[in-house]
Amino acid sequence: MNPFRWSFRAQYLLGFAVCAGLLAFALYTEYFLGLVPCPLCSFQRGAFILLGLVFLAGALHGPRGRTGRGAHGVLVLLAAGLGIAIAGRHVWLQHLPPDQVPACGPDLNFMLQAFPLGDVLRRVFTGSGECAKVDWTFLGLSMPEWSLLWFIALLAWALWAAFRPGRR
Repeated sequence: MNPFRWSFRAQYLLGFAVCAGLLAFALYTEYFLGLVPCPLCSFQRGAFILLGLVFLAGALHGPRGRTGRGAHGVLVLLAAGLGIAIAGRHVWLQHLPPDQVPACGPDLNFMLQAFPLGDVLRRVFTGSGECAKVDWTFLGLSMPEWSLLWFIALLAWALWAAFRPGRR
């Protein structure tokens, strides 16, 4: 089946399935490989959940007009943009010289219980030493680098589905 002839609904359903698969892999690495996610990894998971829900909403809604498809495209742009920003920050932290890596801080659960949400967000995005550590690589790329690539690929896929020319 030619992916460029798939319906909007099928393309968005595939986007949802990819997000679900990526989240399943993240849970596998946590519970079976013992990799504890840092705060930025947890936020990236949240962005994948949000992106997957937008894909699922688009697949269930299946808008016929350009306006409806465009609205779903904009929602994907916002969700994927958030993920790109978080993963980009994480990749930047991982590529800092060792002497510029921030000190390790408390884990996300402790921060959520001890600090107001605004302080938690500021501390997470400032980064900490555990976010700069690379525990896993595949084909020379770390997990945040793969996340960044997947956010970009899913954004391109969704925008193609939403704004491609021609009749659907």
